[in-house]
Amino acid sequence: MDEHGYLHGLKFLIVDDSAFMRELLGDILRHFDVRNIREASDGAEALQIMQAWTPDIIMIDWEMTPFNGIEFCQSVRSSKRGDECFAPIIMISGHSEYWRIQRARNAGINEYLVKPVSPKALFSRVRAVIERPRPFIKTATYFGPDRRRQDIKHADERRETQRDQTPIPAEEAMEQDQINAIFNPGSEHPDDQSEKPVGPQR
Repeated sequence: MDEHGYLHGLKFLIVDDSAFMRELLGDILRHFDVRNIREASDGAEALQIMQAWTPDIIMIDWEMTPFNGIEFCQSVRSSKRGDECFAPIIMISGHSEYWRIQRARNAGINEYLVKPVSPKALFSRVRAVIERPRPFIKTATYFGPDRRRQDIKHADERRETQRDQTPIPAEEAMEQDQINAIFNPGSEHPDDQSEKPVGPQR
């Protein structure tokens, strides 16, 4: 695959309260020949941008104020404006605790990447939302990518009948390959950590 032409025509929205991280992610995308990139410093600014511009893929941090990444995803998934609710969302966060991974999954996040990131890891997650999109489902309490493909069990996991907003109290940190398996069980992924990560972890 020609990685440098694969993403050329796509529009990306980067949402992170760190100007350094926005610049870093933008540089990685430009390395892959992406030319249409916009940035926001929190979820509220990102939603404002999306009123007049529709990204193909969104990359968002978790910890932001006053409107964090989970709240942003919930707003997008509940949107009534065109196909906005189906926008692929990749969360890029310094947090990797099990309950956070499940919280992101239950909010409708498509993929989850732990900081610090490498170009190879980022490209792998983008490929996942393009080449292995999960069908969207709607229930009384959830709209987003089908979560039933999750096949990893955890000692502290609670019943699926819990409300989506209830955090799972499991503080165990997860490795990136475990996170990949939760979002895409049964899929083969390149070794995301084979390249040296770049950027701060926070």
